[in-house]
Amino acid sequence: MGQHFDQSDLRPEAIRTFTKAILRDLRALEQLLEEGQIEDDVQRFGAEQEVFLTGRGWRPAPAALKVLERLGGDPYTTELALFNLELNLPPMRLEGNNLRRMEEELDRRLAALRAAARAEGAEVVLTGTLPTLAKSDLSLDQITPKARYYTLNEALNRLRGGEWQLRIEGSDEIILRHDSVMLEACNTSCQIHLQVGADDFAAVYNSAQLIMAPVLAAAVNSPLLFGRRLWAETRIALFQQSLDTRAATPYVRDLAPRVRFGDRWLQGSVTQLFEEDLARFRVLMAGPVDEDPFEAMAEGRPPKLQALQLYNSTLYRWNRPCYGISDGRPHLRIECRALPSGPSVVDEAANAAFWIGLTLGALDRYGDPAVRMDFRDVKSNFLAAARHGLNAGLRWIDGRTTGAAPLILETLLPLARQGLEQVGIDMADVDRYLGIIEERVESCQTGSEWTLRSLAMMEGTGTQAERLAAVTAATARRQEEGEPVHRWAPARLEEAGGWTHTYLRVEQYMTTDPVTVNEDELVDLVAFVMDREKIRHIPVEDRDHRLVGVVSYRALLRHLADPAARESDEASPVKNIMERNPLTVAPDTLTLEAIDLMRDRAVACLPVVREGKLVGLITERDFMPIAYELLEERLRHGE
Repeated sequence: MGQHFDQSDLRPEAIRTFTKAILRDLRALEQLLEEGQIEDDVQRFGAEQEVFLTGRGWRPAPAALKVLERLGGDPYTTELALFNLELNLPPMRLEGNNLRRMEEELDRRLAALRAAARAEGAEVVLTGTLPTLAKSDLSLDQITPKARYYTLNEALNRLRGGEWQLRIEGSDEIILRHDSVMLEACNTSCQIHLQVGADDFAAVYNSAQLIMAPVLAAAVNSPLLFGRRLWAETRIALFQQSLDTRAATPYVRDLAPRVRFGDRWLQGSVTQLFEEDLARFRVLMAGPVDEDPFEAMAEGRPPKLQALQLYNSTLYRWNRPCYGISDGRPHLRIECRALPSGPSVVDEAANAAFWIGLTLGALDRYGDPAVRMDFRDVKSNFLAAARHGLNAGLRWIDGRTTGAAPLILETLLPLARQGLEQVGIDMADVDRYLGIIEERVESCQTGSEWTLRSLAMMEGTGTQAERLAAVTAATARRQEEGEPVHRWAPARLEEAGGWTHTYLRVEQYMTTDPVTVNEDELVDLVAFVMDREKIRHIPVEDRDHRLVGVVSYRALLRHLADPAARESDEASPVKNIMERNPLTVAPDTLTLEAIDLMRDRAVACLPVVREGKLVGLITERDFMPIAYELLEERLRHGE
């Protein structure tokens, strides 16, 4: 996204000037295509690896800048949040043993990253969405303090015109709102780049779109967000909604999201994609442009197309077209953004091999799929794979709908093998990486399935915070061991490091679906609910869902035992007996602070409030596991 931004880059006149630069770059790209200057006699691939940094309790650690200082820069760089980092691998020719070399290089770079992180008290975790991530981790205090990120946040907020809404339904459901672009920081991926010649770009791009669903189905690794079980690859829904600048309209309009799969096959050159985006999506901000592309071409230099590249970086196709320069020659490539980070480096290398091999193999077998399949079916396949992983039903090019797993095993793995063989990948590496995909699919243990199975096996032990920490800790340890995910043993509760490492904040164990009543409801209804639900405290909300009080079991008994009160108002509202202005805490309150507060103020429950709205509830009962562990610890130390 470039390096030098400030608020002046959002001024309308600056954006208009920058838009002219984008249009100029598009004309220059067209000239490069017409003159045959795009490199087409070599094929390369590359990768970008995004990671989470975690600290105590395996929770997000805002240590990125300190870790980067230790690493000294390239190929490591910042991401949006201080608990994320990215490393970029140099492009390699698609031939010989270079897939293995990519895996080895990534392992080497991650080892250096782990060492630097540990020096700062942090760990590196490769996962699509971090299981221990909490909503409070997404404040602007956690944004990387660089102008380009603040500018991007401001630009998207202006375009959105209001708060960001997130709603994802899976086994569980999540509905929340947020005030910044920081929801994007919940996602990390392993992005694979494939260089493509200009003449073949449309057919190869279409083939990449066709095969994205089955590749994703085998690679899913993001089943959780804020402790909720959602999609097999929750990143797909989360990333789209985290950057969705669309607003509801009174009429049915087809407004495209900035994060998208696409709506149609590519029929012309790569410029069709850039032109379509420019017609649909506003230019968010201006950026530095220090080159006239036509002057560069006149002088025999490949143009950098700075404006077009910056604009393209603010749009997020799951298969994104990219322009670049290698060894002094301009090239085109497809950037696959749908694959998640992890579960292990060898899994990521296998995913890359499967995506590249199947893109090329399917094109060789079927030709351009644009003439053989309805694009709406391909898009539906992609969403089904994101939702259900290997359990998805996919409609294939032969018109049949079949399960993702049998489709991969019976039809697609042979095509991927053919694609890798035709570009000269060593047979040992073809066997290695496609063998990993085959065994993963046969065992039905993707990263998402391993996570969910681990949580299911720990059900009934520890707390949710401990179980999520255990999954995260086990993920990091197994990644470092280097085995592919289909061979991983389930996570164990003790891998979390004990209760003292997981009970950090109130939000980690509060009840997030408390029973509540409205202040105008009948007291008798409160008595009925308390008896039925076996609870001793009920928060009271007004019509705007603001917390206005708490009704305790004792207050209810006093009211019911007072004949005068009963006779004076047989239909007494809740607000007559509730405790007004109750003691509350925020979600990010430290656990031991909350315990001390309840003890000092002699209260049995604490509503958890954010911006006046109730988000959870903690009671004495929630503290029993902590009290037990504290007692055990004191006994061990003879106190």
